[in-house]
Amino acid sequence: MVRGKAVLVTGASRGIGEAVARALAWRGAKVGLFARGREALEDLARELVYPESGGAAIPLPGDVTRPDDLVAAVERLEAAFGPVWALVNSAGVGVFGPVWELSEDDWARVRATNLDGAFYAMRAVLPTMLREQRGTIVHIGSLAGRYAFAGGAAYNASKFGLLGLAEASLHDLRPRGVRVSTILPGSVNTTFSSARADADWKIQPTDVAETVLYVLESDTGVIPSVIELRPRRSKPAG
Repeated sequence: MVRGKAVLVTGASRGIGEAVARALAWRGAKVGLFARGREALEDLARELVYPESGGAAIPLPGDVTRPDDLVAAVERLEAAFGPVWALVNSAGVGVFGPVWELSEDDWARVRATNLDGAFYAMRAVLPTMLREQRGTIVHIGSLAGRYAFAGGAAYNASKFGLLGLAEASLHDLRPRGVRVSTILPGSVNTTFSSARADADWKIQPTDVAETVLYVLESDTGVIPSVIELRPRRSKPAG
């Protein structure tokens, strides 16, 4: 159960990360909200107070591309709520277009956030998890980590890499009591890749959040290693 446990969520200020943070706090978790937008995190933390379940949150402004920010965030989370019990890696960016149009900056930004940031977040929580020989790391990947598409060179590469990182680290960590799971959603109804989030055929952020809860509350004797999520309906033609 997540109740009373300290959980770090990256990318928590919007989209999937925000939905995950809300679901965790509702179930009684003590959530560390990590993202770059301080004001958005402070507003969200004020909302996520649930006396009935004991759920609460603390804003932890920082950038996943800076390892020191993540180390400091874990220290603050643990000072407030005790040893970190789980990590949900949800921070992500996307730059899309033909490979010949990708700039070096585009490539570096996508890789640094989607892949390097996930690695840095893992490294920040692992000292506690390895010491206590327990914990769960959940990466929010994408079906783009298995299936390439035109215009997705940077994004696909970062998500293919994330899945490789997750699957290799699962083998490293499971003998030490730490589980690693990866959730691969298809198209999610957020503003991630468009200005508006109004496509009702897409997966909802709350669906991903419920999957995260399933992983975190599953029997610790098993590892839901990779979970693919697809929308029930296909994208309308035209």
